[in-house]
Amino acid sequence: MEPDSDPEKLEMMEGSFSQTMQIDPKRARYPCSIVWSPLPVISWFIPFIGHIGICREDGVILDFAGPNFVCVDNFAFGAATRYIPVSKEKQCCIPLSQTAFNGEGRYIQDENGGELRTWDDALRKSTQEFQHRAYNLFTCNCHSFVANNLNRLAFLSGGWNVVNLAIFILFNGRWVSTASMLRSIIPFVVVFFLGVTFGGFTFLKFWFIVTSVLIGWFILGTYCFKNLIQL
Repeated sequence: MEPDSDPEKLEMMEGSFSQTMQIDPKRARYPCSIVWSPLPVISWFIPFIGHIGICREDGVILDFAGPNFVCVDNFAFGAATRYIPVSKEKQCCIPLSQTAFNGEGRYIQDENGGELRTWDDALRKSTQEFQHRAYNLFTCNCHSFVANNLNRLAFLSGGWNVVNLAIFILFNGRWVSTASMLRSIIPFVVVFFLGVTFGGFTFLKFWFIVTSVLIGWFILGTYCFKNLIQL
């Protein structure tokens, strides 16, 4: 039987597929993107520290949220407030010309039932790996998971770790909306204002020491003791 090659039908299918690939914050769909949200309490004091995840081709968020546990479509700390879209054709170095998502809510496999060399295939492999990892905020966390995915995708030639990934998100992340920006920033402004008002120099010294220790830990663990921070 001859395959259907009706141009109008093909155009409708392509149009339908492109619509499913659009970023849709209301449905928490960010196709082929990195997403970020503030952490309760921690982000109130250090606003550039947060929780991150990476999204499948259909926009569903995956994030490493606990021991042997990768959340699927349930971002652990609320809705994403920042995101970075990734061009898999231009920014990834492995062949990702195929797509595992067929635009109708299903995933396809090759004829032999083998794995496809796709964006989702890379994410699936990292997910399987981290489903057997112990979670630790200081040595194996959500940044480790996303960095592992990006290295597997050879995003911008690879070489990702928790430090350069955090910096990349800080300077390149887009706010989902004004409300999302306020949700991320206002708690820090309030806490910092109250801390300076009632604690003065003591609060500033405490804040500086804690921030420096956290940053120093990840820098040393990433660049000096390379087996300390897992990827």
